[in-house]
Amino acid sequence: MSNLPANLRYAPSHEWVLDHQDGTVTVGISDHAQQALGDVVFVELPEVGAALSKGQEFGVIESVKAASDLYSPVTGEVIEVNEALEDAPETVNEAPYEGGWIMKVRLDDSALEDLLDADAYQATLSAED
Repeated sequence: MSNLPANLRYAPSHEWVLDHQDGTVTVGISDHAQQALGDVVFVELPEVGAALSKGQEFGVIESVKAASDLYSPVTGEVIEVNEALEDAPETVNEAPYEGGWIMKVRLDDSALEDLLDADAYQATLSAED
């Protein structure tokens, strides 16, 4: 069973969102997603300053098994990327909710309500199995 912190919101495409309550969020991929990918060997990061729309592809994550597109769970501007992933992409596997975050976004709107809470996300994972 995947580790699903209750303080995060989740997209059906397996990205998580941490709301900082100041109009910014941190985004990464879920523990379930990193387990499914296997050993992550590369993360394509978005550009700082990029404007993203919810559902828009913003990068790619590659593992020894597969490559998977990353989709923005929110609309806003990229204000920071986790440059440490360039040299240590495996951090996504080791700490998907801590050091393995991918980007920080300043929200254009605060519509996080349509993202899933941990229980609802777990239900979608159970339905996939």
